[in-house]
Amino acid sequence: MGRKTGEGVPAAKRRAPIMRLLEFAGGHRKLTVLGCMLSGANALCSIAMLVCVWFVLRDLVAVAPNWSAAPNAAGYGLAAFAFALGGLIVYFAGLTCTHLAAFRTATNMRAAALEHLSRVPLGYFDAHSTGELRRVIEGATGLTEGVLAHRIPDFVGALVTPVAYLVVMFAVDWVMGLVCLIPVVVSAACMFWMMAGGGGDENTNMMTFMKNYQDALDRMNKGAVEYVRGIPVVKVFQQTVRSFSTFRESIRAYREFASAYVRLCERPQVAQLVAINSTFVVLAPAGILLAHAAGDFAAFFSDYLFYVVFSALTTMMMTKVMYASQALTEAQDAVARIERILETPAMEDADPARARTPVDGSIEFDHVTFTYPGADHPALSDVSLRVPAGATVALVGPSGSGKTTAASLVPRFWDVGDGAVSIGGVDVRDIPLADLMDRVAFVFQNDRLFKMSIADNIRAARPDATRGEIEAAVRAARCDDIVAKLPQGLDTVVGAHGVYLSGGECQRIALARAIIKDAPIVVLDEATAFADPENEALIQQALAHLAKGKTVLMIAHRLSTVVGADAIYVLDAGRVVERGTHAKLAAAGGLYARMWEDYHTSVSWKIEGKGTDHAA
Repeated sequence: MGRKTGEGVPAAKRRAPIMRLLEFAGGHRKLTVLGCMLSGANALCSIAMLVCVWFVLRDLVAVAPNWSAAPNAAGYGLAAFAFALGGLIVYFAGLTCTHLAAFRTATNMRAAALEHLSRVPLGYFDAHSTGELRRVIEGATGLTEGVLAHRIPDFVGALVTPVAYLVVMFAVDWVMGLVCLIPVVVSAACMFWMMAGGGGDENTNMMTFMKNYQDALDRMNKGAVEYVRGIPVVKVFQQTVRSFSTFRESIRAYREFASAYVRLCERPQVAQLVAINSTFVVLAPAGILLAHAAGDFAAFFSDYLFYVVFSALTTMMMTKVMYASQALTEAQDAVARIERILETPAMEDADPARARTPVDGSIEFDHVTFTYPGADHPALSDVSLRVPAGATVALVGPSGSGKTTAASLVPRFWDVGDGAVSIGGVDVRDIPLADLMDRVAFVFQNDRLFKMSIADNIRAARPDATRGEIEAAVRAARCDDIVAKLPQGLDTVVGAHGVYLSGGECQRIALARAIIKDAPIVVLDEATAFADPENEALIQQALAHLAKGKTVLMIAHRLSTVVGADAIYVLDAGRVVERGTHAKLAAAGGLYARMWEDYHTSVSWKIEGKGTDHAA
């Protein structure tokens, strides 16, 4: 059986979202704790300020209308101002701490995700688009940044406030305290109703909706990237956005989830806002009833003013709790998305105790079976083949036969499920990854260039390459004409100031990159796929230079490119069905012979005038 790749973060070891965020904060977690403590202190200052305001009102009522007879009123007023100012200073200090911690946490989350992505199998990126990954990493870290910087300290303050609030309320008048609790309890019940899905079942709760909502955003972002890349096709064929059904469907799904989110919150949030802002609905009638029973109306009125003053705090307190709860739900979903990236099995480097160095550049597949993650059936089944050192072997077959999959197993874009892939007699899993990458050069059918100079694009394969070596690689890859027409030659930045290259030109630059790497093994995945006849001829010349003395494993759709291969393996439905030279296979009358006949038929077709519908 094949050995498994390294694991990411085990799901069983997941912690609560806030604890996981604090883990990402590292040494800055103490700032988060300090910021939350200062937020709690600010809540206490707010209550102390209101108590002082009530003391002022109580003393003024006691001596009314002889206001000057209340000597303590000025002192209480100054104390209220001091508590208000102190609360602002403490709150500012707390937010400073939480912001510093939030920025560090977001940075650490991005770094952890990107570092882990650098260790996952390269095939992972075929199943996850750059738009999707960017949305997850940037979106998730952005959400958690806001949660740590604002929502958590506000939530702590909102939790401290009701505790102190209850103590003070019942200390003044326990009956009025109970009355004032009525809107708070109703508001809390509405919040729980909203978080539970507005009375729906467990599949329509807030967490489920938040996950579906973020999924819809991810799909829309992915679809937008694909649509932008396909705009030339839209313009050429005069199509509309409706022709991109995936993008259109993702927009529709986002609209539905956004609307569902509004409907989910509509009734409970309206009820919550009405309840928390209706303190006087219960306070006024209760005050009238209790005033009749009060022996000392002046003392009762002073106590009543306390609850009038504190009613404003009730609204602020419950609003903070509501928004903080929603933010925590968003943070939970964001952390879960980052965790899914971190749980992706990483590519395990060779065990140093088992690591070996290949004796040559030969490649061998020994009864290899491979199934893509999540697939129902294997892409390759019991494939065995051999590429001798210095030989050129081609893989051909119908679309979806497993050619690219087989080639991707050599540099460990994926690891085999069963069997083994060896280089120079050594299992590729026993070759250190750095050594393996040094031994294999790749030229893909859709090679992309970085947005940097031509020279730096070529130097990416070997950072220590000199200018002279880069120029030699350019000549060998037949790129002289490309460089000659660029405004700054090799120093021209691709993609800047309107500088773009055609598909065939990009392929030749990619070949220069492979040539300068000078690896003993070359994997070619239909290197002439997007080339016009002129570029194809130049690419073929560059390939001949690149292949000298190298082991070449090539994937071909144009069968004319494999006629001179030392051996050809024909794949169909993930299995090797034929093998041999071109002459032998063409004469065998099997799949390859039919493909060769179809190829010749296709290249002989030509467009003629009206009434002709046959091949020449």
